[in-house]
Amino acid sequence: MDIRKAKMVLESILFTMGSSVPLSVLAQAVEQDKETTEKLLHSMMDEYAAENRGIRLIELEESFQMCSNPDCYEYLIRVASQPKKYALTDVLLETLSIVAYKQPITKMEVEGIRGVNSDHAVNRLAEYGLIEEIGRLNAPGRPILFGTTEAFLRHFGIGSLEELPQIGPEQVEEFKQEAEEEIQLKLEI
Repeated sequence: MDIRKAKMVLESILFTMGSSVPLSVLAQAVEQDKETTEKLLHSMMDEYAAENRGIRLIELEESFQMCSNPDCYEYLIRVASQPKKYALTDVLLETLSIVAYKQPITKMEVEGIRGVNSDHAVNRLAEYGLIEEIGRLNAPGRPILFGTTEAFLRHFGIGSLEELPQIGPEQVEEFKQEAEEEIQLKLEI
């Protein structure tokens, strides 16, 4: 299959599927190896960006997905019903960051880090599709293990968990100090 046809087929598959498609599946479909297929997809990504097209290709942990250009959002909502927006409160963001950095993690471990019951936060994040059950811990009661989803990656504009900002020891100390100050303020009130 020549390059032009391979790109046409890849574009058609990604458009039709609507969700992310693993690189290995795309490579098999166009009868190319993964490396060649990935180069074709990155070439398509560059072409779309250079032409400032209404669609984009994004990469999500060795999968690719077609999506709309974020610059077109205000025009899209004029035609489509406005997507359900959800608010990520401080509690939800705190819980989500714990899951993102510590996954796989149980709800009990999240609660141990947060120091409070996290049923509502974990359930709400799962409802929003930002975290999901990824297995069970081999321990008494077989507690559920949670991890982040592709929706999490899309929402925060990252391609993989390796792109999460690294937290250094000085930042950990700063966070601890802020938490202690917050606790002290609550005790004074």
